[in-house]
Amino acid sequence: MSASTPINNPDDVAAYPVKNKALLTLAVMGASIVQILDSTIANVAIPHMQTSLGATMDTITWVLTSYIVASAVAMPITGWLSDRIGSRNLFLGAVAGFIFASMLCGIATGLTEMVIFRVFQGICAAFIGPLSQTIMLDINKPSEAPRAMAIWGMGIMIAPIMGPMVGGWLTESYNWRWVFYINLPIGIPTLIILWWLLPSRPVVRRELDRFGFAMLAIGLATLQLLLDRGQQEDWLQSWEIIIELLVVIGALWIFAVHQMTTKRPMFERLLLSDRNFFIALNMMLLVGMMMFGIFALLPPMLQNLYGYSVYDTGVLLAPRGVGILLAMFIASRLTGKMDARIIIFSGFVMTALSMWIMTKWSLNMDWHLIVYTGLLQGFGMGFVFIPLNGVAFSTLPMRLRTDGSALLYLFRSLGGSFGISIMTTMLARNMQTSHADLAGHITASSIPTLDLSTTDRLGALGEAGLQLINLEINRQAAMIAYLDDFKIMMFLLILMSPLIFMLKPGKPAPGQQPAMAD
Repeated sequence: MSASTPINNPDDVAAYPVKNKALLTLAVMGASIVQILDSTIANVAIPHMQTSLGATMDTITWVLTSYIVASAVAMPITGWLSDRIGSRNLFLGAVAGFIFASMLCGIATGLTEMVIFRVFQGICAAFIGPLSQTIMLDINKPSEAPRAMAIWGMGIMIAPIMGPMVGGWLTESYNWRWVFYINLPIGIPTLIILWWLLPSRPVVRRELDRFGFAMLAIGLATLQLLLDRGQQEDWLQSWEIIIELLVVIGALWIFAVHQMTTKRPMFERLLLSDRNFFIALNMMLLVGMMMFGIFALLPPMLQNLYGYSVYDTGVLLAPRGVGILLAMFIASRLTGKMDARIIIFSGFVMTALSMWIMTKWSLNMDWHLIVYTGLLQGFGMGFVFIPLNGVAFSTLPMRLRTDGSALLYLFRSLGGSFGISIMTTMLARNMQTSHADLAGHITASSIPTLDLSTTDRLGALGEAGLQLINLEINRQAAMIAYLDDFKIMMFLLILMSPLIFMLKPGKPAPGQQPAMAD
């Protein structure tokens, strides 16, 4: 459906009603899930790709970096492109391009090909996320918006959890190319349904702030490179990182000044002057840090320290998804009946409590505590996500939904990049510090079964004994480092949670019901 009569009733009526809303919702969710899934599913297949594509340990990471950078650069122009060519055309083109790029990635024979195809895939993915949220809001009544956001949020929150498990299963059962081919059987039926049912917002001849976009693109691309390569290059000990940091500061500063002074900025100033939306952006940054930070830490922790397989790790992480589903369902029912700030705050409290419990983990515990903690943490995240999205859009005019969705999505992605970079850096450095501290306490009295002064006389046997001791020190040091990361995230949540009460209960903004486009 691409046309309809104008809607004059500003009350509880969908902006762009469709005949088969359930089927269209399923298609929008399908597109959203494959896009989110692809941001994490490829991670576990990297070692297999390295051999097949003839890459080195340093160069193979460009398979991930190219996707992230391309997505970050393209995402800010989602609103402009949607206005320029129509939201329907942009979404259909992005989904079709994503499916085609997935096929190309699956047949790639070299690293250069793979990086080019991943850039194309990342650009298409940049438009799918924000537009999927906008569509879900547009085709539902305002009274149904919390439930619509709950359905949309399920895919957004659960897909990153399931990505490593699905990727590990596909890689072990088939080969790494199926990590990309899996998008085709889901994406093609999705595209057909979207072509049939998807409505469109009206086309608006809106000019692009080319200079502003150039500065923002340079700043975001360089920031993603800096975060991705910082730990590898030892941060400010490397001239590459120093130069990238200067470029980021300069480009984003120029963009900020230009945005506030030009007559036709890239984003309407109302977006950033709206208190609820501005606070929600900062909250979404924190949500991204927590969500992707914990997803980056737990799989290697469970596999390397506890000895679980890739599939078992995915199963142990699944309760987070269950908690998110339950919480989103409850939060969607509570929204409108209870102050959204209380719901969000309770979600942060539950998430912080789960982090505190995780700081008490030990190497000799079984799987039960992992499952219970994950369930509580998922419940907390679910309580945050839906009300926060609702409050963010509650005071924005409908014409700004696409730009608003793009910024929220961008900030969540940037938060994820910050979270992964900060947590992995702290993990590596705390492991070194803890290793040195633990090794300094190894004495003859602490290892009565081995005389350290005579290990050189035992030859290979003595060397093997020392290696076993070092392995155990490494294991203990890694556990301490993981617990320190959990503690950092807990303190961040506690420090940021009072910011929630600066939000104000939203009242619908004027201009909520535009006419349907042809």
